[in-house]
Amino acid sequence: MPLKDLDTKSTLKLLSRIMEFELAGVVRYTHYSLMVTGPNRIPIVAFMKAQASESLLHAQQAGELLTGLGGHPTLQIAPIDETYRHAVKDILEESAAHEARALKLYKELLEAVEHSSVYLEEFARTQIAAEEMHSLELRKMMRDIGVGSEHEHEGSGRKGKRKSKRKDKRRG
Repeated sequence: MPLKDLDTKSTLKLLSRIMEFELAGVVRYTHYSLMVTGPNRIPIVAFMKAQASESLLHAQQAGELLTGLGGHPTLQIAPIDETYRHAVKDILEESAAHEARALKLYKELLEAVEHSSVYLEEFARTQIAAEEMHSLELRKMMRDIGVGSEHEHEGSGRKGKRKSKRKDKRRG
């Protein structure tokens, strides 16, 4: 398929939004790393610090592309809501929501640059893969603290219901 012309203006807007969002991720994950308490603090803090470092890298990568296309990187960061809930469960749920929003931004970028720029497509695909992996890691972390995902409950609920019906029949 032949390449179409890149819509530079919309690409620059998306890269700027991504940069702002990733910079907000640096602040968010640094904040979380400071707020974690409890017996699992050390590995969760290490995870959050790694997420903050990766968010900074992603912001820098988006900024390099932005300036390479003639744009000017913003000094702003995306808004960060403070819930003042710092239980590990809350932090992981908020992190999962953040990763879902990041995934959405990178998918928007992919849609905007698809069949226009191979390197921008590859950047978007790489970031999508990274965000999907972060989401998987967070879901696995949340399992131990009783936070389930939609996907975990699909299918397993039916088996549980069948077993409970069988138990009821035996008793009745």
